[in-house]
Amino acid sequence: MSDAAPSSAAPTASGSALAVLRRLLPTLWHYRGRVLLGLALVLGTKLALVGLPLLLKQLIDALGQQPTALTVPAALLMAYGALRLASSLLQELRTIVFARVLARSSREVGLRVFAHLHALSLRFHLDRRTGAVGRDLERGMGSISELLDTLLYMVVPTLVELALIVAILVAGYDLSFAAITLATLATYLAFTYRMTEWRLRWYRQMNQANTEASAGSVDSLLNYETVKYFNNEAFEARRFDQRLRELEDTAVKSLKAASLMGIGQAAIIAVGLTALLWRAAAGVADGRMSLGDLVLVNAYLLQMAAPLSYLGVIYREGKQMLANLERMFALLDEPVEVRDRPGAPPLRVAGGEVRFEDVRFRYGEREILAGIDLTIPSGRTLAVVGSTGAGKSTLARLLYRHYDPDGGRVLVDGQDLREVAVDSLRQRIGVVPQDTVLFNESLYYNIAYGRPDASREEILEAARAARIHDFIQALPQGYDTGVGERGLKLSGGEKQRIAIARTLLKRPAILIFDEATSALDAHTESEIQRELRQAAQGRTALVIAHRLSTVIDADQIVVLDAGRIVERGDHAGLLAAGGRYAALWAMQQRGAPAHDADDASAADADAPEPIPTPALTD
Repeated sequence: MSDAAPSSAAPTASGSALAVLRRLLPTLWHYRGRVLLGLALVLGTKLALVGLPLLLKQLIDALGQQPTALTVPAALLMAYGALRLASSLLQELRTIVFARVLARSSREVGLRVFAHLHALSLRFHLDRRTGAVGRDLERGMGSISELLDTLLYMVVPTLVELALIVAILVAGYDLSFAAITLATLATYLAFTYRMTEWRLRWYRQMNQANTEASAGSVDSLLNYETVKYFNNEAFEARRFDQRLRELEDTAVKSLKAASLMGIGQAAIIAVGLTALLWRAAAGVADGRMSLGDLVLVNAYLLQMAAPLSYLGVIYREGKQMLANLERMFALLDEPVEVRDRPGAPPLRVAGGEVRFEDVRFRYGEREILAGIDLTIPSGRTLAVVGSTGAGKSTLARLLYRHYDPDGGRVLVDGQDLREVAVDSLRQRIGVVPQDTVLFNESLYYNIAYGRPDASREEILEAARAARIHDFIQALPQGYDTGVGERGLKLSGGEKQRIAIARTLLKRPAILIFDEATSALDAHTESEIQRELRQAAQGRTALVIAHRLSTVIDADQIVVLDAGRIVERGDHAGLLAAGGRYAALWAMQQRGAPAHDADDASAADADAPEPIPTPALTD
C-alpha cells in the first residue's frame, strides 16, 4: 500500500486570508454585541496604557521642583494607580466577555465540518484516510479561536496603540522621533513579512508530515491483527519512523527559520530604540526636553518594543493558523454528490415495493450496470447472485442512495429516489452488511445505535429477536460489556447477530442483506440464515449472495453477469432451466470456489471489479 494517500484537505486556491476570514464572519455576526463590547474594552485598555507615560512625565517634572510632603502631587499618583488598575481590569473583562464567542465559534464551525464529512458520498470516504482528516479537523478547530482572539484583540488594538504613540511623539517633539519610529516600524514589518513567507513553506511541510504520521499510525493500529498475522511489527515501526523522520526534518527547519527571524526582529528593534533614546538624551542635554520627557520617550520606546515584537509573532502564527484553516475549509469545500433537491418531500412507504427501471451506472470509465430492470414486490424477497464484479452490491448502494444512477430510475412505491428526501429514505431501509464494524462501546450502545431513542425494553426485544440476548446476559457485565475496536472481542456470528438486532430495532420497511453470512462457518451460517429469514418476514428484502445455498428460499432469484441480468426465476425453476444458475449451483455443491464457477461464460473474464467499500462488498 502506498504511503502517499490523496490529501483531500490540501489548501485550495480560494484559501487566502480574506477568503478564510469571510467564512468566519457569519459566525461572528451572531455575537456582534459581545464582539463590539470586547473591542471597546480592549481599546480602553490601550488608552489607559498610552496615558500612563504621560502621567509619569508630569509626576517626574513635578517632583523635580523640590517638593515638600505637602506639595507631592497626590492626584497624579492616584491617577497613575487608577490607570494601571484600569488597564488590567479592562483586559480581564474583555476575556470574560469574549470567551463564549471564541469557544462557540470553534464549536459551530467544527460541527459544520464534521456533519459535512458525514454528508459526503461514498466516493470521498473510499479515498480518505481517517487519521489525516481527523488531524486537519483538530488543528482547524484549534486555530479558529486563536485567530479570532489574535486578530480582534491584539492586532487591531496594537495598531491603534502604535498610532497613538506616534501621534504623541509628533505633537510633543520634533519630527525626527516620528521619522525614526515609522522607519523602524516599516523595516520591521517588511522583514517579518519576507521571513514569514519563507518560513511558511517549512511549516506547511511540517503539517503535511504530521498529518501523514498521524494517518499512518492510526491505520497501523486499526489493523493490529493483520500486523501480527504477518509478523510485521518491525516493518510498521520502520514506516512510522520514516514519517517521523520527515516530520523531524521539517520541524527543525521551521524552528531554525523562526530563530533567524527572531534575531533579525530583535536587531531592528534594538537599532530603532537606541536611535530614539539618543535623540531624547540629546534633547535633555540641550535643554529642549525635561527629565520627564526623557522618561516619557523611554517608556514609549519600551511600550512599543513589546507590541512590535508581538506583531511579528502574531503575523507568523497567524499565517500558520490560516494554513490550518485552509485545510479544514478544504474539507468543507468537498462537494456533496448526493443531496436533496429543493423542497424534496419525505418518502411515503405503503408496502415497500422496489423497482429498478433501465438502471445504468458507471464508476469512472467502467460500466457497472447496463440497463437493469427488476421489481421486488412488497413483502417479498429477491436474491441477486453472480460472479465477483457482476454489479450485485451496486444495486444495494443505489437503493440506499450512496450514488444516483447515471441512467434510469430506482423507485420505492412508485417514488423516484432522487425526488425524495435522503434521510427519509435511509430511515426506512435496514442494512446487514458482510463485515459488521462495531463502535468501541458497550453491547447495549451498539444495539441501541439502530434507534438511539428506543427504550431499554425495545432494545432487549431486538436482541431476543436476533438470538443474542441469552449470550449477552451470560456475560459478567451483560449489556455493559465492551466490544473492543471494531468489535474485535466478538466472533463473526456474534457480530452478525448484533448487526441484525440493531437493524431490527430500526424497524425498516426494506431490508438489504449484503453477503451477510459469507464469512461464517456452515453451522453459524445456518443459524444466522434462520434469523435473517425471520427478520425479513413481512418486509421487502434484497439479498446479495455468493453462496447459492443461502438464497434457495427467495421468492425470486436474479443472476447478474457483467452488469446485465442473464437469468431470473425461483430456485427450482432456474435449476430446471440448466443455465448459468444451474452451473453455479453444481460447482458449489461439488465444493468448487464460487469465483471459479464462471468458467462457463467467457464474458466473466472481463467483468468490472466491484466498487470497494468498507461496508458493502461484492
